[in-house]
Amino acid sequence: MSHTRREFIQTTAAVAGAAGLSSMALGKMKPIAPVAGSDEIRVGVVGAGGRGKGACVDCLSSSEGVRLVAIGDLTFDITRNARDTLSGTAVGTQVDVKDENLFAGLQAYKRVINHPEVDLVILTTSPGFRPAHIAEAIRAGKHVFTEKPVCVDPAGYRSCMESAAKAREKGLSIVTGTMYRRQPSYIQAVERIHRGDIGRITGGLAYYCSTGIWYRNRQPEMTDMQYQLYNWYHFTWLSGDQIVEQAVHNIDAINWIMGGPPKAAFGSGGAMTRPADSEIYDHIDVDYHYPNGAIVSFKCRQIPGSTSRVINTIVGTEGTAYVNPGGSHIADASGNETFRLKHGGINPYVQEHAELIDSIRSGAPRAELEATADSSLTAVMGRMAAYSGREITWDFVTNSQEDLMADEGAITLDTPIKSPGMPQPGQYKLS
Repeated sequence: MSHTRREFIQTTAAVAGAAGLSSMALGKMKPIAPVAGSDEIRVGVVGAGGRGKGACVDCLSSSEGVRLVAIGDLTFDITRNARDTLSGTAVGTQVDVKDENLFAGLQAYKRVINHPEVDLVILTTSPGFRPAHIAEAIRAGKHVFTEKPVCVDPAGYRSCMESAAKAREKGLSIVTGTMYRRQPSYIQAVERIHRGDIGRITGGLAYYCSTGIWYRNRQPEMTDMQYQLYNWYHFTWLSGDQIVEQAVHNIDAINWIMGGPPKAAFGSGGAMTRPADSEIYDHIDVDYHYPNGAIVSFKCRQIPGSTSRVINTIVGTEGTAYVNPGGSHIADASGNETFRLKHGGINPYVQEHAELIDSIRSGAPRAELEATADSSLTAVMGRMAAYSGREITWDFVTNSQEDLMADEGAITLDTPIKSPGMPQPGQYKLS
């Protein structure tokens, strides 16, 4: 697979955003209190689909003195639509994007990132391009908000770790879209786990089970490259599969609780309901083995008509913690509840931007890329275990030569690209 990709593709594109708008995105909202300082921060966004527009609303509503000045995506229609839509929201007065600051095409990300008016870039394209976009932003000396995941393969992971080191040297902030780390019910539960409320962690159970994901039919005039960019979720080089693109939220929470990534992964998966030309699985089950001896059984799936369930259950020698999106609670070994907190209060999608802007204005850079890169690679590790049917160790995956993207070079939307098809355990080649 990696050699096929390397022949046909490069890491240079700005494509539609990865998910829908946040809960605040297009509704009527009031900006939260201003952060420290008053200097204006000018924002550019790369990837102006649903998640991109949502992130812009979250960013502009998070703080005073923030203005959107540049938009980039694959076509001018997408960028114009994004500007018009955002102008009609409650943060419309902060949208100041002139026609000459709308950028389209495979190199649009460079135009936005290197725009002299842009201080902060929001990166919300399909995940496969994220390492290259992050690297370009850090090279240009720009602060970054990047959606999760931040990579879809080991090569992208190493690129992110290099970018993180360079950002520290330059004093740049990088905040990632791991919104559970901003949610009080998660924060307080994790604090209690870390202080020993459930004793020594022995294992856990985590699900990211949902119904089907969108699929975009190919239009008659599309080239192979255009089609894959348009229907990006179903191609592994662009999305990383569900375990990477979506379920990384759970995996990041588990790594946060465990204090770092696992040492090994063993799992399986397959596809029963995906469209004929989809490359990705619709179910994956992985056992993650952590250095402290704990084993977390992880399951994700996207099957229409099935039951949705997103949970994180952590078992210890003295109790059990249930750290879930709707709220968290902890029970001791006898089943007596010792802690409960429902999700509420701040909007974590907005809070992550408020923290980023505060860090820029206060001169205290936030460095979140490494932890999110570890979680993204943990998800890749699980995917590789399921695709290959083999145990994958952390040492192997961090040194793996798997590279789903090609070296950067000149391509067009007419560049040929061939899908390797659905991966089969026992035949999938690891490198």
